[in-house]
Amino acid sequence: MRTVLITGASRGIGAACAREFAEAGYQIAIHYHRSREQAEALCAELTENGCEAMTVQADVSDSAQVAAMVSAVGERFGFIDTLVNNAGIAMQKLFTDTTDDDWRRMMGTDLDGVFYCTRAVVPAMIREHRGVIVNIASMWGEVGASCEVAYSAAKAGVIGLTKALAKELGLSGIRVNAVSPGVVMTDMMKDFSDEDVAALKEETPLNTLGTPEDIAKAVVFLSSDNARYITGQVLGVNGGMII
Repeated sequence: MRTVLITGASRGIGAACAREFAEAGYQIAIHYHRSREQAEALCAELTENGCEAMTVQADVSDSAQVAAMVSAVGERFGFIDTLVNNAGIAMQKLFTDTTDDDWRRMMGTDLDGVFYCTRAVVPAMIREHRGVIVNIASMWGEVGASCEVAYSAAKAGVIGLTKALAKELGLSGIRVNAVSPGVVMTDMMKDFSDEDVAALKEETPLNTLGTPEDIAKAVVFLSSDNARYITGQVLGVNGGMII
């Protein structure tokens, strides 16, 4: 049975990924930072449906905590076949108002976290000569967004990491891809007014916003054998908002 470790899996896109991977027959390691109750509730839900699942806590911006998390998953489930780097934060702020702490917090979670988690699982993947890494990027990492400079920069870094690492790990039988969501209705949208949401829909060719499930299905596809010849790619799931 395959095992997947999903960071930031207590809600939103991460939780949707956990449910999709459970449907595909994976063992699920549900990572959370602070949302313990939500993570444990999801774990209980998956377990009740016959899935082997566990929760693991870590601050992904701390390499020591990440190493301990990966070790705990290995002790319970063995080899981690797939890593989904989903944990992330968002911030809307003028560039000139962005503080040193704002910048470091954003990079620490959204970029350093991807590096630390990936570095922790890759040695075993190299030994096994197999494995899949899927990083959750953002369309703003591709084209940039006003008032989201730090977020855009971090996600652009994730895209660069994805492309470079795919080239480095290909001969080891490891595939590395990214999913680049458009506007998705998650907690990150909670501060948007109904008017803002309506305007975003109008800007989207499909005239609708994405759901966490839309992203999760793309992640599971890239993790599957159906995507065996796909690596180093950024799959846009954005309703046509950017092409």
